[in-house]
Amino acid sequence: MAYIAQVPEEEAEGALAGIYGAARTRAGGVAHIIKVMSREPEALEGSMTFYLKLMKSSNGLSAARREMLAAVVSNINDCYY
Repeated sequence: MAYIAQVPEEEAEGALAGIYGAARTRAGGVAHIIKVMSREPEALEGSMTFYLKLMKSSNGLSAARREMLAAVVSNINDCYY
């Protein structure tokens, strides 16, 4: 199995510490996908901006439908969501 080195929450500094803090505030914890991207905080920040714009702002789908689509796609990809 592949392994990707991650920055532990207690070692996060600067922008990464802010991203981790925002994740804890928003979701009650830091998701694994965020930790996997932790070695590249700038790329992580861009990814989070895209995710939040797509999933958390008003668009053509209700929040419930966006979450349902995300869960279905994750299931099809055999990925925990």
